[in-house]
Amino acid sequence: MTHSSGLQELPRATEDPSSPLSPGTHTISVRHGSADVDVRYHVAGAGPVCLAHSGGPGIGWDYLRMPGLEDFLTMVYVEPVGTGDSGRLPDPRDYTVPTYTRFLHGVIEHLALAPVILLGHSHGGFVAQQFALDHPEELAALVLYDTSPVTDDQFWAAAVASMEQFVSDHADEHPETEGYVQALTTRLELLDDGGTTAVLRTMMPAYVFDYWGREAEFAPARRSMRMYAAATRGEGPPFDVRDELPNIALPTLVLAGRQDFICGPRWAALLHEAIPAAELTILERTGHLAHVERPGQFAAVVGTFLKARGVLNGPWTP
Repeated sequence: MTHSSGLQELPRATEDPSSPLSPGTHTISVRHGSADVDVRYHVAGAGPVCLAHSGGPGIGWDYLRMPGLEDFLTMVYVEPVGTGDSGRLPDPRDYTVPTYTRFLHGVIEHLALAPVILLGHSHGGFVAQQFALDHPEELAALVLYDTSPVTDDQFWAAAVASMEQFVSDHADEHPETEGYVQALTTRLELLDDGGTTAVLRTMMPAYVFDYWGREAEFAPARRSMRMYAAATRGEGPPFDVRDELPNIALPTLVLAGRQDFICGPRWAALLHEAIPAAELTILERTGHLAHVERPGQFAAVVGTFLKARGVLNGPWTP
């Protein structure tokens, strides 16, 4: 079955405990070079299967949990190699987008139920784009969430400038923000897990809109976020698939927060303009974590898109 044919047959979760889609936590081994590396994933929800790939690289999968999507999708949350209870690569320089793409392919092959929906957030969106280019036949739809098709010097300069503006806007009332630019530009590959996690938690308020106005909601997420150092040590050229994006023929939702300082509307527009079947949604008063900031609206946007493209069937309504 191709992504353009009837999607009523999309795979769904099952209560069979022997199934790779039974609810709960699963661990598989994926061959990488001459070694087998463990990959852990978590299944929750009901409906067509959607794999979710978290960002960073190196941020633990937990922050990407999306209960709103679990109401109508079987969510498969992957713990990328180098994070959580998934394995570590023998050569830390090998944590690259092509490597993550190969491991994601290993998970989808293990499920043996293509085509599936693929959702990639931030750096996970880089992986999702590469996977869609390499294995379009295994996907029914693509959700590119707060991501970019390029991470060149211009991308990083824009991120630093946006962070500088965030600090300028908030430093008087929240002096802690004065260290955010330094945190953003820290060489994470020189740190351990505790150090990378501390950097992430330090600047987490910049990733949402109105952190201090909703601190009671967001502070628990800030305290629980984890970042793993190994995954920050990959080496390779900057990610750039702009010239290849017109080859993605999948139904694609490009979703970004208006106030996302790092992967906001500027980069979402590049994706939308280049991918022929892309649809763009910008969420107002929202940063880099729309599924945390505006979970109902986020789920409705994703569900409405999938329903309109024939991926969701039946009586679902936002």
